[in-house]
Amino acid sequence: MEEWEINFEWLRIRNQIKDAFKKPELPDLNAVLLLVGIQILGRWQKTYTKEEKQDLMHIAICELLSQQGIYVFKGRDADGWPHYDRVTKSPVEGPEAQERYLIEQIIHFFKRLDAENEVLLKNYAN
Repeated sequence: MEEWEINFEWLRIRNQIKDAFKKPELPDLNAVLLLVGIQILGRWQKTYTKEEKQDLMHIAICELLSQQGIYVFKGRDADGWPHYDRVTKSPVEGPEAQERYLIEQIIHFFKRLDAENEVLLKNYAN
């Protein structure tokens, strides 16, 4: 993706989340990671502890990087939390490059979710 496409899609996703949660401001990267983590966990609760939020963001990062083969899903523990094994190093180094890489992976994640939702809607309509 070109830089302008990444910026456009990232802004679109952030606006979509802002509107869905009726928030006055766009969510930052950490807020989006938290939501991705909740999606992967598959359980919603009203509040999370600081440690749970950190764990949810870690789950999100592992899932996002698993799209590129950096992590592999290992399974879920007794409480239903997903676990991943790291199988290779990240192809990018440095905080800015890593943030950009995560944003690209978030874009791919949301495109995949959108495609899955379209299929579900078509199947539901039939």
